Amino acid sequence: MSEIVPGELWARLRRTTPARIALGRVGHALPLGEVLDFQLAHARARDAVHAALDGEALAGELAPLPVLKVESDAPDRATYLRRPDLGRRLSAQSAAMLEEVGERGDVVFVIGDGLSATGVQAGAARLVQACIAELGDLSIGPVVIARQARVALGDPIGEALGARVSVMIIGERPGLSVHDSLGIYMTFAPRPGRSDAERNCISNIHGAGGLSPEDAARTLGWLLREALRRQISGVALKDDQSPALSFEEQTPA
Repeated sequence: MSEIVPGELWARLRRTTPARIALGRVGHALPLGEVLDFQLAHARARDAVHAALDGEALAGELAPLPVLKVESDAPDRATYLRRPDLGRRLSAQSAAMLEEVGERGDVVFVIGDGLSATGVQAGAARLVQACIAELGDLSIGPVVIARQARVALGDPIGEALGARVSVMIIGERPGLSVHDSLGIYMTFAPRPGRSDAERNCISNIHGAGGLSPEDAARTLGWLLREALRRQISGVALKDDQSPALSFEEQTPA
């Protein structure tokens, strides 16, 4: 067995993770390049949290799909960040508008800005289109674009539109390695009061080494059909469509 020197070991470990390890040092400090890289990642994460979603541009990318636009009860971004509860319920105006729509369908897709409007702007349209392609035999309601949205906002939207399943696509909390990741939260029989334990989550959907939109859509397709067949979602519904990858299969060469 060949002997691995510490430098080679750290180099191999760095290839397997986006975590900041073995950064080196200059005197008592980190190398300047690593400091600047960290500051850039931090700035991108902050920008993702505070960015405003351009609903018009997103609706254009979704065309020709029908689109509705709603807002949560959080009147602005600062309030949204301080009051998560307001992001979980519709504004009175949006709730009244949805009641008038009266749409019915098996599935309603909700796109929420969440904590990364940057990620939503970059990838939500492609993800919705990939998901709909996997659900071709089901009726799809209008796509709802929701501003100042938390995950649970999909519950009153799904109920108002008479959906059997709501699918919330939302910007995930950014970190220092990924600032534009998306998550999917699927809920059978959506209605206010549903708990997080009653949802299935597909997370880490992004282009920088995360789950691809197409792979996420295939997983959602399987989960959603099982949810409709068994009339459940959340912890009672496990994704057992394929065996887990071994460590060797998950680790890049």
